[in-house]
Amino acid sequence: MNFYEELGYLVLGSRMRRLSEAFLSEINKTYQSVGIPFDASWFPVFYLLSKNERLSIKELSDATGVSHPAASQLVSNLKNKKLIKTTTSSQDGRLQHVQLTKAGHALLEKILPVWDAVCEAMEDIAANDAKCSHLLPALTALEASFRSAGLSGRISEKLAEKIGHEQGI
Repeated sequence: MNFYEELGYLVLGSRMRRLSEAFLSEINKTYQSVGIPFDASWFPVFYLLSKNERLSIKELSDATGVSHPAASQLVSNLKNKKLIKTTTSSQDGRLQHVQLTKAGHALLEKILPVWDAVCEAMEDIAANDAKCSHLLPALTALEASFRSAGLSGRISEKLAEKIGHEQGI
């Protein structure tokens, strides 16, 4: 058993980060191997814009669950690469709408087959290992549990019980 397995839930975040980094690294290797200048970190914006003609930065932020500044930074990066453009809302001058440029649409067409292949490869992995097939439902359940009861609240309750028990309260 390795260090991470041994510590169980104490290193859940670290294990998930490592898994995420490894997964994204493999996806980026795929893009590179087929000559597509795309970074997996751009996926949320490209995916959402593939399903919507335009979105505000706030809508991107809300849909992806990242902060508005993080979404803004990603939009700026993609704008500098001329893959997306922003326009100011006619109803609210503070609101920026984001949409793919012609170059962004051309890149999207190249990456769509990669997305399909990623899904198929991951479905194969899940189909060939029963434990892996439970990953997505387990993540969904864990996320819902964190939202409904908050992990910090649960930890505080357990800590209070532990401290109270140790003090004979």
